Amino acid sequence: DWQAPLYWRRDAAQWSVSSLGGLRSLQAERPVSHVSWYEADAYARWAGARLPEEHEWEHAVERDDRCNQTLDALWQWTGSAYRPYPGFAAASGALGEYNGKFMCNQFVLRGGAWATPAGHARLSYRNFYYPQQRWMFSGVRLARSL
Repeated sequence: DWQAPLYWRRDAAQWSVSSLGGLRSLQAERPVSHVSWYEADAYARWAGARLPEEHEWEHAVERDDRCNQTLDALWQWTGSAYRPYPGFAAASGALGEYNGKFMCNQFVLRGGAWATPAGHARLSYRNFYYPQQRWMFSGVRLARSL
């Protein structure tokens, strides 16, 4: 029984959001945060768009980020599953990130959020979570094919 994004609350006349600073009034001009990949994908389809693939996101942001929000607002879901880049081959006997053991059923988020450590807030950083998760300052960027 889905009613609202995670951390939203409704009292008699208004919506509020629970934040690290406490409960505050929901501001219509702020991006919606704490959305799952499923919710982001559903919204994109409803809006006649889609989630950008990882390479599309990076290309668009490198060329023109007029909103200037890619590294300091919210992590943005992509349509890309979390897998090694094409052509990547792990070293023989390698352990670690690209060994494939945990790289399944997760999707890539790009950008960064206001709470992201500086070393992670860069265009090339690949964050990843399971599609049902929505606690990690996640938001939406839409793409349309021309």
